Amino acid sequence: MYKTIYVPVDNSDYSNLALDVGVSLAKTFGAKLVGSHVYAAKMHDKRFKQMEAGLPEEYHDENELERQRQIHDSLITRGLQIITDSYLDIVDKKTAEANIPVERRSLEGRNFKVLVEDINTNAYDLVIMGALGVGAVKDSVLGGVTERVVRRVRTSDILVIKNTLPMNGGSIVVALDGSHFSFGGLKTALVLGKALNRPVEAVSAFDPYFHYAAFHSISGVLNEEAGKVFRFKEQEKLHEEIIDSGLAKIYQAHLDIGREIAQAEGQDIKTTLLDGKAFEKVLQYVRRENPWMLVMGRIGVHSDDDMDIGSNTENLLRMVDCHVMISNKKYVPPIDQQAEYTIAWTEEALRRMERIPVFARGVAKTAIHRYAIEKGHTIISNSVVDAAVGHILPKGAMEAMKQLGATLDAQGIDRNTMKADDGVARDMMGSTLSGMMSGIVEETPAVSPGTQAYLDRMSQNYWLCGGCGYTAKGDQPVMCPICRAAGDKFTLIDKSMFEAAAKTEGTLETELAYDDVPMAWTKDAKEAIRAVPAGFQRRRCKAKVEKTARKMGMTTITLEFA
Repeated sequence: MYKTIYVPVDNSDYSNLALDVGVSLAKTFGAKLVGSHVYAAKMHDKRFKQMEAGLPEEYHDENELERQRQIHDSLITRGLQIITDSYLDIVDKKTAEANIPVERRSLEGRNFKVLVEDINTNAYDLVIMGALGVGAVKDSVLGGVTERVVRRVRTSDILVIKNTLPMNGGSIVVALDGSHFSFGGLKTALVLGKALNRPVEAVSAFDPYFHYAAFHSISGVLNEEAGKVFRFKEQEKLHEEIIDSGLAKIYQAHLDIGREIAQAEGQDIKTTLLDGKAFEKVLQYVRRENPWMLVMGRIGVHSDDDMDIGSNTENLLRMVDCHVMISNKKYVPPIDQQAEYTIAWTEEALRRMERIPVFARGVAKTAIHRYAIEKGHTIISNSVVDAAVGHILPKGAMEAMKQLGATLDAQGIDRNTMKADDGVARDMMGSTLSGMMSGIVEETPAVSPGTQAYLDRMSQNYWLCGGCGYTAKGDQPVMCPICRAAGDKFTLIDKSMFEAAAKTEGTLETELAYDDVPMAWTKDAKEAIRAVPAGFQRRRCKAKVEKTARKMGMTTITLEFA
């Protein structure tokens, strides 16, 4: 899992344990250990110049002052280099004893800036740092260098050493909130737990008390008329009967998904649902259970992508006594796995799914799950199924499906026992739901279902996810079904600018795609494609451009788009 482990050292107690942990993990995973130390010679030189005015009178002579400058420069520059080499010699000694590869990095500059630049440039798999350095005092909680590095690193996992106790005993606790970073942390914890023979457990915390406290605060400032508009009693009842229980189900679902992820890795994990302020309840749990390590995502499910660190992660990093792993790796559970715990079906909708042949049912259900997540539905009813099918299939294919159903009923065929030969099954798995359904029905309409579907869809609005590039059509999505980004991360695709560009690029040349969908290329765009080397490179380039255009609901390809 880890190929490079980065350990900044300063010979403090926490740094020395960080090195021991790094050596142990490097040996376990067959990784290379990179030891580094940053010294600030230029900063000391600048500071000495600022203090020159305070030197005794005899040092104010120009020759004497220059001599002192040379002495200081030599002592500081050479002295700091010697200290750095001494720190890194300890790294060499411990890695040699463990017989693991090592790399020394002697760096000059402002400590946290240089460390962040080195980490982000080289994208080390794991960074291990002491929570405190040589400047620690009795009341120190988290060192400034470590805090600044944690806030600025975006690629590497960071293990912060919070105590100097031996490495024996204790579990690995993962805090899950449904974010991709928290699930990424779980995947990391499972690998570490197996490698280090430590049990892994997961906790998830939801706060059913916040709204009550908020309503109590608001009621003290609203006048009687405003209070009637806000309808406190109805609001409180809504939260007590629906929202609070719904929150519990959501966070229990995170734990259930986490348990399935662990089972897929061949492990069983303990899960615990906590109610209350998230960081406080996790803190209390950690203090009670005394684990070896707490694993958290750098940012949580409600954070924007540009957030440096989530508030719960920041609070717990400071306050827990166990080691803390901050996950910068993401993991997105499969659509069906998410839907199993976060989406419910009405009985009527489930009965409709039973009318689909059993060999096609799984593909259809996954497509409807994807639509439901995209549009923000947590209950799939008949209306959601209708909307999903209409979103996926053209009218011609929908009519063909109805005719197929009537034929199956007339012939008394049990949909639960229907089977497809291997060729049909492979076609289904490699094509869209629309293609699957149109392939089942042996019907050749005047306009092919694929062509009609595309022409029907192109008039709709198309939305581009800023997180992963997923394209949605129709109304603005509530959530991306791929990367789980919020609806406000979607941008409306403005097709009009490409249409305007097409008018300025001369003659349009129309070609039929493989499924008879007409694609119009401007003269300039066509010439750009011809500039690509002939053969598979040109075919692949052309196919990629056409595919991208079709995903955005366009039939005209301009030079700018190509």
